[in-house]
Amino acid sequence: MHEYLKHYIGGEWVASTGSDTKVVVNPATEEPVSKVVLGTAEDVDKAVAAAKKAFPAWSQSSKEERLELLGKIQGEYAKRIPDIAKAISEEMGAPISIASTAQSGSGMGHLGATIEALKNFEFVENTGKNHVLYEAAGIVALITPWNWPMNQIVAKVAPALAAGNCVILKPSEQTPGSAQIFAEILDAAGVPAGVFNLVQGDGPGVGTALAKHPEIDMISFTGSTRAGIQVAKNAADTVKRVHQELGGKSPFIVLPGTPLDLALPGGAGGILLNSGQSCVAPTRFLVHKDQYDEAIDKLAEIFGAKGVDDPAKEGGHIGPVVNQSQFEKIQGLIDKGIAEGAKVAVGGPGRPEGKDKGYYVQPTVLRDVTNDMTVAREEIFGPVLVVIPYNDVDEAVEIANDTPYGLGAYIAGNPAEAGPVARRIRAGSVFVNSGGLDFNSPFGGYKQSGNGREFGKFGLEEFMEKKSLIGEIPGIG
Repeated sequence: MHEYLKHYIGGEWVASTGSDTKVVVNPATEEPVSKVVLGTAEDVDKAVAAAKKAFPAWSQSSKEERLELLGKIQGEYAKRIPDIAKAISEEMGAPISIASTAQSGSGMGHLGATIEALKNFEFVENTGKNHVLYEAAGIVALITPWNWPMNQIVAKVAPALAAGNCVILKPSEQTPGSAQIFAEILDAAGVPAGVFNLVQGDGPGVGTALAKHPEIDMISFTGSTRAGIQVAKNAADTVKRVHQELGGKSPFIVLPGTPLDLALPGGAGGILLNSGQSCVAPTRFLVHKDQYDEAIDKLAEIFGAKGVDDPAKEGGHIGPVVNQSQFEKIQGLIDKGIAEGAKVAVGGPGRPEGKDKGYYVQPTVLRDVTNDMTVAREEIFGPVLVVIPYNDVDEAVEIANDTPYGLGAYIAGNPAEAGPVARRIRAGSVFVNSGGLDFNSPFGGYKQSGNGREFGKFGLEEFMEKKSLIGEIPGIG
C-alpha cells in the first residue's frame, strides 16, 4: 500500500501537524491501495506563510523566467506519465488505457496551452494615454476533485504560476497519489520554494481552512455544486475571489432527421468515457419523437455492447465507479428513476453479470423519461443515460435549458441548423457533432455550474488582477 504522509511546503516534504489519515480503496478490488494524511488548519498556515515569502520575487519574475520553468515542468511531467496513469487507475478506477492517454495526457495538453498563451500574452494594455496592468492575483488556493485528477490540477496550477501567483493545492483525498507525483514533478523542475505547495487532506479540514484563510487572495474550486456553495460561503467573510467549475447535466440534442448512426455513437461515447464520471458528460439525450424508438434501440445496442472490466487491463472497456458511496448513489438514482416511471432499455440496477466484487455499474439507458424526473434533474455521475423525446426544436431548446446547470451542451445534426440552436442554449460550452474539448477555448459554466473560465489565455486571465495606471508614465507600455 502506498503511503502519502507528508505535505510539500516551502520546497520541502514536511510532516503534518495532525495524525489523522484516510485509507483509499481500489474500486476494482475493494482492497486498500493507499493511505493519505489528512492535513490541518495549522498545515495550511505553514503553506500560506511559505507562499507569502515567495510571492514578492515570483510575482515580479519575467515572462521568460516563467516560460522556462513551465518548459521544465513539461519535460519532467512527460517522464512520469506511466506513474501518474498507474496511480489514477488504482485510486479511482480509470482503465489503464484511458489513464495513460486521456487522463494523464490532459496534463500535457494544459501545459502546452498555457505555454502558448503566456508567450502571446501582453501584461500591459494601452487605453489611450493610460494603461492597464495585468498582475498576479496573489496567494491562490486550488481545490481539485478526483474524477479527472491531472486535468483539473494542471488546468489550475499551470496558469496560476504563469500569471505570477504562489499556490497551495489541495487535491481530492480520493486521489492523493497522482497529486504527490505532480508535486515531485514540480520539485524536480526547480520550482522556487514556496511558489507551489501541496497540502493533502479533506474538505472539512484543509478545504475549509483554505477558503476561510484571511491571507489567501483567491480560491479556485472544481467539484460538486453542493460543495462549491459551501466554499463560497466560507470565503465570503474575507471577500476573496472565488472561481468555481461545478456540476452539470448536459443535454445532447439530436436535431430532427439527423442520421442516428452518425449522431449517437459519439454522444454515447462521451458518457461512457470514464464510467460517466465527467461533469460535462452528455447525460440527457433529447430525440425527436419520430426517431425516438429507433434511437432507443441503437443506444441500447451501444450500451449493451460496452464491456465492464478490471481497470488494470488494457482495452476499450469501462472500469468501476470511484467508491462505494458513489456506487450506492447511482444504484439509488436508477431505482428512483424506475419508481418515477422510467423504463430500462438496457442495464439497470446491480452489478454487471459476473462481477461480485468492485464498484461496477451496468451501462444503463433509461427511456420514457420526462425532464421533471429525478434522473433528469440530478447529476448521476455514472454510466447512466436518460433519453427524453421532444416534439419540435423549440421544445428541445426549452428542455435543454430547463436545468439548474449550464456547463455543457451537445448538438448533433446539420451544422447550418445547429448554429442558431447553439446560440439559444444557456451553457458555457456547446459541442456540435461530437467536437471535443479544446485546451485553448474557455471552459466553465452558466448558472449553478459555476463562474469564471479555465483553459488557455482565458485561464491565464482568471488568475490575474487588472490595475488601471492613470497618467502619462514613460516606459510602461
